[in-house]
Amino acid sequence: MSTVTMKDMLQAGVHFGHQTRFWNPKMSKYIFGSRNKVHVINLEHTVPAFNEALDIVEKAISRGNEILFVGTKRAAQKIVKEQAERCSMPFVSHRWLGGMLTNYKTIRASIRRYRDLEAQEQDGTFDKLTKKEVLLRSRMKAKLENSIGGIKDMNGLPDMLFVVDVDHERIAIKEANKLGIPVIGIVDTNSDPDGVDYIIPGNDDSIRAIKLYSASVADSVLVGKEKSAQAITVDHFIEISEAEGRDSKIIAEEKPLKISESEISPEQEVSM
Repeated sequence: MSTVTMKDMLQAGVHFGHQTRFWNPKMSKYIFGSRNKVHVINLEHTVPAFNEALDIVEKAISRGNEILFVGTKRAAQKIVKEQAERCSMPFVSHRWLGGMLTNYKTIRASIRRYRDLEAQEQDGTFDKLTKKEVLLRSRMKAKLENSIGGIKDMNGLPDMLFVVDVDHERIAIKEANKLGIPVIGIVDTNSDPDGVDYIIPGNDDSIRAIKLYSASVADSVLVGKEKSAQAITVDHFIEISEAEGRDSKIIAEEKPLKISESEISPEQEVSM
């Protein structure tokens, strides 16, 4: 199982919250104190909470589930995209489209349009169009790439959301809540934890912290996938072994029993 230590979090600056004047009282139990008018997050809460979330992710992925990475703020965009792609999971790193979850049928139509434009670009269709038409379609493709490129391979609705900044992604969280999709969220001292199923108290602005969160979740996804592959291999082996066992039994039952005369005792001859 992928785990994160207290030292890892301290080095990444996970314990640095926001200025005390911007705090959210709902986060009071996760605050250790303040220093230079900046709240300090109690990592005694963060470390076990995050490791529990990583374990949940690993188990979910091992069962064939899918997790959607969400991080549209500037500091998170590149990191979220890289880590989601590393573990082959869907992601949203630009603007969250309203209804991306609750109106997925419409989003799916946009995904089909995006794939169609991709195919046209690759099969030479663009070469047969006028420069103006190519420009219009290229712009449309680029726009769709920014908004839905990260979810083009998503198999229906995700089973879980991983959100870097819960205040910045409030719409995504509300949609997930409405559909009963669990949310793992990084919650800073100025944020509202409501609607987050697995609260991870931590710095949501530091690039090092965001990379630690995202990379750790991606690692858990990869471990879960490996376990899933191993389970499939074992099941396949058992099925083959059972099938071979059944075949051997059938052959044994069908094969006639031959006894030579020398094997028959005198008593057996008399009784016959």
